[in-house]
Amino acid sequence: MIDKSYTEKQWQKRLTPEQFRVCREKGTEPAFTGKYEQCKKRGVYHCVCCDNALFDSQTKYDSGSGWPSFWDIISADGIEKIVDQNHGMTRVEVKCKACDAHLGHVFEDGPQPTGLRYCINSVCLDLKEKQ
Repeated sequence: MIDKSYTEKQWQKRLTPEQFRVCREKGTEPAFTGKYEQCKKRGVYHCVCCDNALFDSQTKYDSGSGWPSFWDIISADGIEKIVDQNHGMTRVEVKCKACDAHLGHVFEDGPQPTGLRYCINSVCLDLKEKQ
C-alpha cells in the first residue's frame, strides 16, 4: 500500500492529471460528471491513490447532489475528517487516512441510520466489483 511518504512528483507520475488535481490539490469534479455518480454495481470503493478500502456499495445512495454519496464508511481507520473553512463556509473534509488523499466532504443531512452524507468525488475512487 502507498503511504503519506510519496512526493508530489511521484503522485503526478502515478495519477492522471484530474486525479492529481482532486486528490492531491483538494479540487472537485463538476457535479453529475463522475463515473460513479449513477453507478449501481455492487462492490467496495477503494482510494484511487493507495487502494485503501473506504465505502461499501450497500451504503451508497442517490442524494441528488451530483456526486457519489454514502451514508457510512467501512472503517473509522480508513478516513480522516478535517474542518474545512475554505470558500466562505465551514464543512468537514474527508481524507484517506492512509495517504492523505482529498476525497470530498461529509454532511449531516444524509439518511438513517447514520444521518450522514459522504459526498465523494468519483475520480478519487476505484470500485472493486463483487462477483
